[in-house]
Amino acid sequence: MSAIDWGDAPTWLGVVFAAAAAGAAVWTLASQRAQIREQREFIAVQSANLALEREELRAAAEARREAQAKQAYMHQQMEGCEWGDDGDVVPDHWVVSVQNRSDTPLHDLELRFGTAYLASEVHDLPPTALHGPNEGERRELPVAILGPGRALRFRSQCWSRATVHNNRPTLFFTDGNGLRWQLDSHGKLEEAPAVPGT
Repeated sequence: MSAIDWGDAPTWLGVVFAAAAAGAAVWTLASQRAQIREQREFIAVQSANLALEREELRAAAEARREAQAKQAYMHQQMEGCEWGDDGDVVPDHWVVSVQNRSDTPLHDLELRFGTAYLASEVHDLPPTALHGPNEGERRELPVAILGPGRALRFRSQCWSRATVHNNRPTLFFTDGNGLRWQLDSHGKLEEAPAVPGT
């Protein structure tokens, strides 16, 4: 048998340093992978936080955008001039009271009944008599401006009972920010198409 030649000390030192360098490289890669994983987790958390903040800001902006429009108040009732066989009044027209409860004027107010009919007349109304019979000065249609705290009373034409029931009122107006809104007889408020020509 022959003796194994294990080499000399410099070769051994070279092998030890190469192994140490390889170990350090593996440790560095593992450390970098851990750092990258932590950074991705941090970025994911930050992205989720930013998305929540954006949603909160959007909701706040939406609330501010609708704030004045939500201050428009509308009360509607059917009225009639004739008595039916059952002793009740036969409704033949709508009477709609509108009040601006905001601190900024509303513009370009008009009231539509169903899709085809506009109000036949509108009068100023004292805010204290919102549901009372007293009416003030007659206004032009559409009403160009309704100041803060002011009120109007709109009337429809006289129709048959079925036409009255099938043509519920919807208020259209522009707020102080120039946004066009519609408020239906059920209290649903939503953006409306812009007034033609504006």
